Amino acid sequence: MKTSLSLICLFLSIITHAQNITGAWENLSTSENGDQLKTVLVFVDGYQVSTTFHAVTGEFVETHGGSWTLQGDVVTEKIEFDTDNPERVGTEISYKVKFADDGLELYDSKKKFTRIDDGQPGALEGAWLMSGRMVDGEAQTRDTSGPRKTMKILSGTRFQWIAYNTETKEFMGTGGGTYSTLNGDYTENIEFFSRDNSRVGMSLKFNYELIDGQWHHKGFSSKGDPINEIWSLRD
Repeated sequence: MKTSLSLICLFLSIITHAQNITGAWENLSTSENGDQLKTVLVFVDGYQVSTTFHAVTGEFVETHGGSWTLQGDVVTEKIEFDTDNPERVGTEISYKVKFADDGLELYDSKKKFTRIDDGQPGALEGAWLMSGRMVDGEAQTRDTSGPRKTMKILSGTRFQWIAYNTETKEFMGTGGGTYSTLNGDYTENIEFFSRDNSRVGMSLKFNYELIDGQWHHKGFSSKGDPINEIWSLRD
């Protein structure tokens, strides 16, 4: 009976911690040359991303992420992309975390993060893969099981897209910031953009609709090009 109770307590602890870590977290720091940096962590069901950028200019610094699990106070990540160290792609790393009030501390780096959101309101919260486009009213699907991926991770208030290849370990680009959903409109407020820093500060409004669990995303890109995309939740 004691063994069964211990297992139940451990299981409940894992669930509680997983619920605690889900959402978005922020750390503010100063670089060696005096630049103010912001690091944002986003954890959704099964996937996570960590990104650092200049807090004032939005200039992109680095990003890494992939899948994650939490057991007790140990997070284990399987790296799918890493701009600073591409050779880590495909490997696993583990680190201890500590929860305190509305904060999260990473033991190894001694970094402390403040919670930005807990996954709410998050109408589109989750990890999504680009799975197709609408062309002349017809859906043209794409295989999401291959190594070339375009993923978008959304917490309750934060979004980030990442284009990468897990086989070649190539990173093609990323961008992110805050988002909102209201009356069928999905609005992105760009805080960083690795390919073109001039996009920082832009707000882009799209029409969105969930059809059979798929996210239909229609509007214009930051370059003004029309887009009509289909995104599917990752397993």
